[in-house]
Amino acid sequence: MLCQNCGKREATTHIKRVVNGETSESHFCAECASSLGYKDVFSGWGLNFSDLLGGFLGENVSDQGVLTGGTRCRKCGSSWNDIVRDGRLGCAECYRSFYDKLLPSLQRIHGRIRHTGKVSGSAGKHAPVQEKSEQEIREEKIESLKKQMDEAVAAQDFEQAAKLRDEIRSLEA
Repeated sequence: MLCQNCGKREATTHIKRVVNGETSESHFCAECASSLGYKDVFSGWGLNFSDLLGGFLGENVSDQGVLTGGTRCRKCGSSWNDIVRDGRLGCAECYRSFYDKLLPSLQRIHGRIRHTGKVSGSAGKHAPVQEKSEQEIREEKIESLKKQMDEAVAAQDFEQAAKLRDEIRSLEA
């Protein structure tokens, strides 16, 4: 989607306003958003979001944002330093361009990097079958045992709950 102000660059700032029940949306590129006064959402709160994200990413970001590094996203031109400094990715292609650098951060933030939820019926037919790792199998077993333990506690079968608790602890160790 192109910027509604200049019509030249890709819109990266999306503003939604609700006034008297009427909703309006605006889409601006970073340059136009800045010139129109739409700064970082967290500015002025005493919270520097880029420092927070830099902490998650394991990078030290100076006030000038000067870091070493070189590759750029081929679609939007963002560098890894820009992402760490600004606290956001430039576009969807940045995920592919900086996959190796983002992976450890995503693992720290979300705990997992592989989708474990439901798959739609149509996608399930074509989805590649992946072997589960030993860690994933262990985690699924622990989740199942926790559900069984909760059911045992609800049924006031505390002996069974204690056995399940011990089994969970042994798997987590």
